[in-house]
Amino acid sequence: MTSHLSAAQHHGWAVKTVPDRPWVTVRRKRRLDADTRATVHVAYADLTKSEVRDGVTTPLRTVLDCARRLPFDEALAVAESALRGGDVTKDELRTAAAQVRGPGATACRRIAAGADARSANPFESVLRALVVEVGGLEVEPQHPVVARGRTWHPDLVDVRRRLVIEADSWEFHTGRDEHSRDCVRYTALSVEGWTVLRFTWEQVMLSPSYVRDVLREVSELPAVA
Repeated sequence: MTSHLSAAQHHGWAVKTVPDRPWVTVRRKRRLDADTRATVHVAYADLTKSEVRDGVTTPLRTVLDCARRLPFDEALAVAESALRGGDVTKDELRTAAAQVRGPGATACRRIAAGADARSANPFESVLRALVVEVGGLEVEPQHPVVARGRTWHPDLVDVRRRLVIEADSWEFHTGRDEHSRDCVRYTALSVEGWTVLRFTWEQVMLSPSYVRDVLREVSELPAVA
């Protein structure tokens, strides 16, 4: 049965990291030989008919499976992709997570509580996961901020601290016009007294310790609002 990150990809969701091997779920009593186990990520579970569709775990089951087994940032990226795509609703996820028992139940409820469809992509999801892990900041994705007569929607906003955290990606900001618009936005926010932190994809995905250190320093500063 295709499951976890492989099922997430099947459903068309964006993921933090493409799996190196397929993910599959098999019945608890089924035995797999060593050669097979070496070529797949295996999970053991007795799935019901309602949790499987055409050999793939359903969207809701997929999100919960990822929440159980994956690191918080990877699971959050999957859950938010599912919410953005409309394949799972926030209420469905919360209700299902509340019913999970056993190993991974706490992780499922944490993902259900924190997932937000306003995160635009896995880059932003992983950055917000780092913020959550550090603690001390109260960020909201795409919260409107008025600065110099215009309304902006930064990636992450902590209103209490007048803090904006941006996930800066060359994928979406490679042109002259985009770069100019970003400069106008950052200048407007700075003039209005907002602190703006900008992190690149490489920093968030490959050097998370640096991002955590910066976020921790900022979280220890006194709130300004």
